[in-house]
Amino acid sequence: MKSPFALLAIALALSAAAPAFADDAPAAAPAADATPPADPLSFNISVTSDYRYRGISQTRLKPALQGGADYADPSGWYVGTWLSTIKWIKDAGGDAPVEWDLYGGYKTEIATGLTLDVGVLQYEYVHNKLTPSANTFEIYGALSYGPVTAKLSHSLTNLFGFADSKGSDYLDVSANFDVGGGVTLTPDIAHQTVHDNPTASYSNYSLTAAKDYAGFTWSAQVIGTNANKAAYTYAPTDKFLGKTALVVAVKKTF
Repeated sequence: MKSPFALLAIALALSAAAPAFADDAPAAAPAADATPPADPLSFNISVTSDYRYRGISQTRLKPALQGGADYADPSGWYVGTWLSTIKWIKDAGGDAPVEWDLYGGYKTEIATGLTLDVGVLQYEYVHNKLTPSANTFEIYGALSYGPVTAKLSHSLTNLFGFADSKGSDYLDVSANFDVGGGVTLTPDIAHQTVHDNPTASYSNYSLTAAKDYAGFTWSAQVIGTNANKAAYTYAPTDKFLGKTALVVAVKKTF
């Protein structure tokens, strides 16, 4: 199997060959837009039928309430924070009902139509009581060209409570297409490599349809993984958290 870095090189080559559709490139979330809005400070709140992160349910396949704030400086620097209700920490024997993310980085156009986004991201699960701790720190880098974005995230700590998992990588390739009627389609394919734990490594995929209506963004997503059931099933409920499912959400940005 090719390493994530070899896969990233292939993905970036595909990105460079993709046709240019200006302003259609999805942000390498979390990140600010390449061209910051008139008001650099924005807020968001959303409700989703299942909080899936990298294909794995964080809420035992149940709904979540989420919200965040972002500041995007015209120079390209940005910072932000985001929170979501979760259930997996308690299911794993810990005690943290909320995920709290803190991130910052720099995004800029390095060539015509080619955008670079680099940054850091801290996932905080306050007093989670897991050993190793679920708290995770990652660095990331992404390139966007036309509708295509390729992003690589690399953990500088253990990854979400997996022992000896420092140095794990997540490679994600996505695209964003305007199909008319105000509807966008976003296909996504990715691979999570958990260092020193091949049983926990897996690929995930999704297809999202989204539309702005009445001041909200409405979305429906089909998402699935090939994750090992034993690695992503917690005893309290025996629910496989990587099962294929339809996730619907509504978001308000202001």
